[in-house]
Amino acid sequence: MAAVQISELRAHAGDTVTLRGWVVTSRSSGKIAFVVGRDGSGYVQGVLSKKEVPEAAWDAFGSLTQETSVALTGTVREEPRSPGGFELAVSALEILGPSPDYPISPKEHGTTFLFEHRHLWLRSRRQVAIARVRHEVEQAIRDYFHQEGFTLVDTPILTGAIGEEAGNLFATDYFDLGKAYLAQTGQLYVEA
Repeated sequence: MAAVQISELRAHAGDTVTLRGWVVTSRSSGKIAFVVGRDGSGYVQGVLSKKEVPEAAWDAFGSLTQETSVALTGTVREEPRSPGGFELAVSALEILGPSPDYPISPKEHGTTFLFEHRHLWLRSRRQVAIARVRHEVEQAIRDYFHQEGFTLVDTPILTGAIGEEAGNLFATDYFDLGKAYLAQTGQLYVEA
């Protein structure tokens, strides 16, 4: 059975596949359950029918929480109301890693709270969308300069030397090699 990413579902319509990702939301109406998941490439809705899935899968659905890591196996079918236009008719659900105490719920939170949990906030739809836009802009800039014959130079973050007129430096002990400084300029490397 093929393990695929959500972004590849269109090519697998009618096939049985396995998706691995994280739970965004889940809800049930008693006999039918829905789980929306993400895997970094997109979002998908999985549909479980109590009479069509093994009891173990239905029980596993009952213990899902936001950001639980799961593997969903099922048949890909076209569904225009679903995110991405496809959904998964789930035949098996496996919990890979529970997430019992995920602090960021779908409700609104203040800026202070979100910055205290920044590593988790970055998983939200808005933050992922911002990251993708930034990626596209940065990639376009890099492509342009590459086509114009420029060379990208990634300079180190910590350096043993300082540039001209560096001013106040942030110094840190660098193992037993002495002091290292937070680089304020890539001048030494760009001029090489």
